[in-house]
Amino acid sequence: MNKKRKQMNRIRESGNVLFLILIAVALFAALSYAVTQSSRTGGGASDGEQNLINSAQITQYPASVRTAIVRMIIDGVSDSQLEFNGPPDFGSLSQDRFGVFHPTGGGATRVTSPPEVMADGLQGDWIFTSDFAINQIGTSVAANTGNDVIAFLVGVTESVCERLNIELGVTTAGVAIGGGAGQDADGDGVPDAGIVIANIPVVGDEMGSVGPNLGIGPDASAARRLTNFFDGQPFGCADFDSTTNAADDSDLVYYHVLIER
Repeated sequence: MNKKRKQMNRIRESGNVLFLILIAVALFAALSYAVTQSSRTGGGASDGEQNLINSAQITQYPASVRTAIVRMIIDGVSDSQLEFNGPPDFGSLSQDRFGVFHPTGGGATRVTSPPEVMADGLQGDWIFTSDFAINQIGTSVAANTGNDVIAFLVGVTESVCERLNIELGVTTAGVAIGGGAGQDADGDGVPDAGIVIANIPVVGDEMGSVGPNLGIGPDASAARRLTNFFDGQPFGCADFDSTTNAADDSDLVYYHVLIER
């Protein structure tokens, strides 16, 4: 009797599992159909959704680096001691605990951006530097004590750059597009940085462990201070060449403040 009861229980359990599997298959089929239909409803909507996904990827990475830095500061590392050496250059760190990407330091992961967000179609390298400042973020003084520690991604596509600014609340609302210097002079839909193209962030600006990049960079109160529509904005996507590069996205730069100073 017990044996028969056990057999019946196994049959019921098998039936329940099969029923759950069928439900899962049905749900997966429904999801696949919905995604397929969504991708067929026009390139505009699909492009918009992809830009939204790409913009989320861009904003999430520096946020994770900022979290690592906060842990380091809590452990006694000052903002002037931070070093952003990548794994191949760990041997040059002043101390391992100063390395944002070193396991003994911040333990953050150094990654590149996905190629689909970059104008040149290649993976983009982040630049972590203290040579710049954002107007109305932290203090504004005639010394490098007002410089912020910022992550930059240079050469973002115009469509992703515009999407980033929409999501982050950076806008030229109330000002005519192409309305002049300090607004959107080249009419590409991306606000001007207020900094000339010659001062666009480069790898040589990176805050590391050697030479002029050790510690906080030189005073950024004038030539390297983002302003205009970026006043008080801790993150955004800016146009570093407002007059001659409307058709070239290599001057579009996403920035993300890691430490406000």
